[in-house]
Amino acid sequence: MEHSKEDLKDLYDGNLRWEKVKEIMSQPKDNDRFDKYIEILQERVPWSEKILLPLNEHLHVVQKDGERIVKCDCGQEFGDYRRNWKLSALIYARDDRQKLEEIYPGVKCPDPDLGEIREYYCPGCGSMLKVESVPIGYPVIFEFLPDIDSFYRDWLGRPLPDEKEYKDLSQEVIKEWATKV
Repeated sequence: MEHSKEDLKDLYDGNLRWEKVKEIMSQPKDNDRFDKYIEILQERVPWSEKILLPLNEHLHVVQKDGERIVKCDCGQEFGDYRRNWKLSALIYARDDRQKLEEIYPGVKCPDPDLGEIREYYCPGCGSMLKVESVPIGYPVIFEFLPDIDSFYRDWLGRPLPDEKEYKDLSQEVIKEWATKV
């Protein structure tokens, strides 16, 4: 059964009745579901670059001037999608008792000697983009490096015209930082 774009908008926004959500979840996906989803996302952003893949609620991999970059809903650009976007975000580390108790008061507070909570924010609009809880000194987690070319070629049957090497480029950012020290 094919679902309307309006139903999918309501599903994305959390405005569907449970019965309709269950119906959508229980049936095979429409062949054009991904395309409808991308259309919905594209209509909600103020910029014109083509969304190739959503990363989270506010971040998307987009095609811009022959490159694929991570871009926030507000238009803030985080660079090549193969580099961890978190390295270009604002980071707030809850790494002491006072900061941790703002969200985990009293006995619920984790031990700041064992771990920290990192909050990642968009420098453009201030939206919270991600939160991670990690041991002290743990590197920034790059949790999702999509193989966009394989997805478009093998799953959607529509290869992108400009294939990019599937490789984590995050170390390039860190090397660049090291040359400035």
